Amino acid sequence: MVSGKYIYYLFLMNALINIINFVPRILVLMRFHGALMAILIGTVVGTAILFAFTRLMSRFQGKGLPEIFNRYLPRVFSVPLLLLYSIFWFGAAIVTMLSFVDITLRFISPDISPYAVMIGFLLLSSICARLSSESILYALETILLLITPLIVYILVKSLTSEGFSWDAVLQTITYLWTKPNYSAVAGATFIFSGYMNLVVFNRNFRNLKTRLLWVIPVTAFVILLVTFLVPIGYHGTVGVEDHVYSWFSTADSIRMELFIIERVLFLFYTTYLSLSLFSMTIHWHVGLELFKGVFRSRHEKKESKKGDWWILIPVCIVTLLLMSFMNQVRLAQMGQWFLNIRFANEFVLLIALYIANKRSARRT
Repeated sequence: MVSGKYIYYLFLMNALINIINFVPRILVLMRFHGALMAILIGTVVGTAILFAFTRLMSRFQGKGLPEIFNRYLPRVFSVPLLLLYSIFWFGAAIVTMLSFVDITLRFISPDISPYAVMIGFLLLSSICARLSSESILYALETILLLITPLIVYILVKSLTSEGFSWDAVLQTITYLWTKPNYSAVAGATFIFSGYMNLVVFNRNFRNLKTRLLWVIPVTAFVILLVTFLVPIGYHGTVGVEDHVYSWFSTADSIRMELFIIERVLFLFYTTYLSLSLFSMTIHWHVGLELFKGVFRSRHEKKESKKGDWWILIPVCIVTLLLMSFMNQVRLAQMGQWFLNIRFANEFVLLIALYIANKRSARRT
């Protein structure tokens, strides 16, 4: 069993990943069409979902989603829902993998084979995903303690650099009251989604305390603003649209004159490579546990890892097949679809947990 602090680590991992995935691109494209308002709405909606979800999960102490659904929902509902969410979590890892392979080829080594990079990611993520949930949480704490100071340094450096233009930021703020669309709000709420990993990791929490949960929306709001406004400050309100991965382009614009490595890009890439690999591992692990829960009986509690590779190998093959026909446009569309579907799925999950909670209360 672990303490309640790990829920904040799950959030922080996802919040930091938020800086490099498809969210900055979506917000940048909507900078004149409600991106700032989407951040405000997304913070409010994300906070509401956060409190509702953690409150519902706290009612099922020591249980993950497979145990909850298999016990309190009919099989006709629990099986499709567990399949749906296992595919969803595997999809989250695949999207991250595909985007980081693309980033590696664009910014670090264009000559390397994308399949070599992807196979390396798949092997590492698959092996680590088979570890126990508790071991993964302990490793997450170590990773965050090592890389968070580096990320904070890079963010502070980006805000204090001479190349940062506050005029461009102020011009963007004038569009604050523009009405956002669904995609912008869905993208803005993604930063909160780290807590959704409790669908499996709730098994390891002794007592899910939420006394300091207000820290999450405050942190999320600040990170969203930095994620959106810093690239605009460097590349301008118009030029920022030309950069697919605006934060990597921004990092490449910053220099560290008094450090061993002058280009911030290499430090930024190494830091986010570690974070992305761990994010993939967590998503792989959650997806694996949810999929195994489909075939677990209502009263079965014994964990088995014998069939893990029979699940992971087909998913790895699907990932490689997806990469074979993926280009920049399709990858961006895939990321957009993922964020849109994720937002709707979180409401479905809340409804299912609410029904399970009511059925649980009736039995007691």
